[in-house]
Amino acid sequence: FISLMSKGAKVSFKITLTSDPKLPYRVFAVPESAPFTAVVKYAADEFGVESDSSAILTNDGVAVNPSQTAGAIFLKNGGDLKLIPRDKVGHSCCH
Repeated sequence: FISLMSKGAKVSFKITLTSDPKLPYRVFAVPESAPFTAVVKYAADEFGVESDSSAILTNDGVAVNPSQTAGAIFLKNGGDLKLIPRDKVGHSCCH
């Protein structure tokens, strides 16, 4: 187990943008010691959405607390996650 948690170990995440009907996704390989907030920011930037107003959920619909390391998130939730831009929920168009 300790060898898996070594400094150079990486984890992979497949993050799907659920607000797009085409369900685009990106796959990221990051150091397991990376803060997951950085993974969320990078994923949001890749999809062109605001990271500050986005949430990451598991396939079961459970919100992921991003204030953990990428390794901890991967061990607890696996690598298949969903990005949900919160600004799409309840957003009114055209002021």
